[in-house]
Amino acid sequence: MITAAVTGTGLLFANREELLKSQDDLSIDKIIAKLRQLKEGAVHQSTGTWDVAKIFSHCAQSIEMSITGYPEHKSPVFKLTVGSLAFSAFNAKGQMTHSLDEPIPGAPMLPADVDLTESYNRLITALNNFQIYNGRLAEHFAYGLLTKDEYERAHVMHILNHLTEITS
Repeated sequence: MITAAVTGTGLLFANREELLKSQDDLSIDKIIAKLRQLKEGAVHQSTGTWDVAKIFSHCAQSIEMSITGYPEHKSPVFKLTVGSLAFSAFNAKGQMTHSLDEPIPGAPMLPADVDLTESYNRLITALNNFQIYNGRLAEHFAYGLLTKDEYERAHVMHILNHLTEITS
């Protein structure tokens, strides 16, 4: 069981280089392993606006929508210019930075009282479902069309960016 509480200081995953040694490690298998390590640590808190459960739920929601479709999109011009360039820069660098308390445009609001274990399980399930999914992926609401490999890297970078707010 995962519990959230204050038990220490410092960002658990502040140094991405410690978490993932190379861009080749931006895989679902590696992030699931890191999330399992996080769960085993048992006691965590968020330094940001969202608690740990909401972070996990948000990341799961993003992965789920890459299969089912995003409810709102940036303009086609945005996706072909700013969005595409942003993803290319993140992909080349192997890390993403974005507003960590911004919901997915048009997505259902995440409940304020979401259970931590439930949200963790939802994230692991979403990652596993994405990994085995062989159908057509939805166009990303900001980045536009992504291949499955690009989406995998985007999802992992997205999770890693959010994990920088989790302390132990």
